[in-house]
Amino acid sequence: MEENNIVSWTPANMLEVTLAEPDDFLKVRETLTRIGVASRKENKLFQSCHILHKQGRYFIVHFKELFMLDGKKSNLEQSDIERRNTIATLVRDWGLEEIQNTEQAKECSSLKQIKIIPFKEKNEWELCPKYNIGNK
Repeated sequence: MEENNIVSWTPANMLEVTLAEPDDFLKVRETLTRIGVASRKENKLFQSCHILHKQGRYFIVHFKELFMLDGKKSNLEQSDIERRNTIATLVRDWGLEEIQNTEQAKECSSLKQIKIIPFKEKNEWELCPKYNIGNK
């Protein structure tokens, strides 16, 4: 197993995306609730990424990036960034967004590290966000 490296992070490292339509924000937000790391025995899914809307710009961010934006300590690792990039690339492939700087999203993780819950199976899982945007 490879050793994870803690990433030196600034807000400039966030992955900016553009949306085709303004209401795609809600589609992306809902879709991201169904993508993450699963605990199969409990049918829980821990959401990895969120869409952040700041000053007219949109970003796909790992929940640990949100902690860092809030000034909280976080151990953001290279594997977290790679998972974020994989998820952003999937959402792009589904036609819901465009990644602004594709070079920034090049390093991706294996799809085996990510669980995607189909919309029709959503009620069979407990969806667990590790960060709630807008909640103090």
